[in-house]
Amino acid sequence: MSELLKNKEAKKEILKDLLRQLHAGKSVEELKEQFKEVLRGLTPLEIPLVEQELVKEGISTKEIAKMCDIHVELFREAVSGGLDIHKIPSGHPLHTLYLENDRITRDAEMLSFYASSLASSEDELKRVEWVISLRELVDELKEIGRTHYAREEMLIFPYLERRGITAVPTVLWTKHDENRYALKGLARLLATENEMGWPEFVERIRKKVEDVSSGLVEMVFRENNIFYPAVYALLSEGEWLAIKQQEEIFGYYKFAPADEWHPEVRPLQPYEIEASLTAEQILSLPPEVQMALRGQRLETDKTRPGKEGDFEVDVGFLSPREISEIFKTLPFEISFIDREDRVKFYSKNHQIFARSRSVIGRPVQLCHPPKSVYLVEKILRAFKEGKREVAEFWLNSGDRLIHIRYFPVRDDKGEYLGTIEVIQDVTGIKKLEGQKRLLDWK
Repeated sequence: MSELLKNKEAKKEILKDLLRQLHAGKSVEELKEQFKEVLRGLTPLEIPLVEQELVKEGISTKEIAKMCDIHVELFREAVSGGLDIHKIPSGHPLHTLYLENDRITRDAEMLSFYASSLASSEDELKRVEWVISLRELVDELKEIGRTHYAREEMLIFPYLERRGITAVPTVLWTKHDENRYALKGLARLLATENEMGWPEFVERIRKKVEDVSSGLVEMVFRENNIFYPAVYALLSEGEWLAIKQQEEIFGYYKFAPADEWHPEVRPLQPYEIEASLTAEQILSLPPEVQMALRGQRLETDKTRPGKEGDFEVDVGFLSPREISEIFKTLPFEISFIDREDRVKFYSKNHQIFARSRSVIGRPVQLCHPPKSVYLVEKILRAFKEGKREVAEFWLNSGDRLIHIRYFPVRDDKGEYLGTIEVIQDVTGIKKLEGQKRLLDWK
């Protein structure tokens, strides 16, 4: 077999034969080593061409996907960076990220396969099917930015920044955004099918897919080979546990992690650690990271967000002064009615309806016209009984549109504490069209 592998055409024929055997009922495990031997001899550009020929011969995309899985396994072996995924416990955040990268690599390869199949297809019905497949896969791939990348940016980067390592997260985030924008651009391009000639459309898709696919795979290489070994060497179990506990906020890319990793340590948030890098830690980092840190003065972040006199609120810390000024700054009017139905607080700025300090301590029923008191009591009763979670109204006041909402306030056990009233002038909000992003600000 080794002699045959010297010939590219022979490699393609062997691969076709192996896939035919899969199609005939043999298992992937039986043929895995033979697949690996052939795939090692093919370049990334050759593989989609082979896959294309196989589709023409009647091999289904399911069989093609099985071959992609083996190719992903080979890729992982090639970019392991000395960190063995099998030594990382199932359910550990890094284990999850590695397995997500397998799926990203596989989908990037399938993207190239769909694009090359579209380019070679002469059947009009098949062309439509390939375009639909591309659109569906691109929509799925866009989730990488919202899940996989977002978890790294929001959960892992802060621990590096705390240690004074800011360049590495900045570079990775920039690369993440390049992939996000490239996928959005590909999605837009796929929607222009009827705006240009077919040859031009296909060629533009081919080039764009090549850029997107290579960008995704390059990021997998950076993460598996450089980033993950670095953070594995630096972060403690307590830090990883804190990351684990917040992962579901962002979700996962085509993977549900096992609930098998439960270290008996206290979770540590970035602001709870004081971690200067030791010489030993720096030497344990991948060479690329050592190079990035060379000559830099690492200024560890030792600030503590919670200071003496601060209240520890649900998430974070606030001083009494900050709490007062935040309420003044909120762009709407807010008031709080306690569990005894008495007005306990209201914000002074951005008032829409006139209020005075004399309202504090007053039963809320007496703050409304007699004809509407029964409705106020009806709303409060529904909140107290747990039957409703919001009551909202809107009305015109001159040329302004006023939105009024009431929400029950409950503690973690569901006990009713009172009701907040939020009143907002939404005239300008209702007129908004299109979008204005942060980068548009001047």
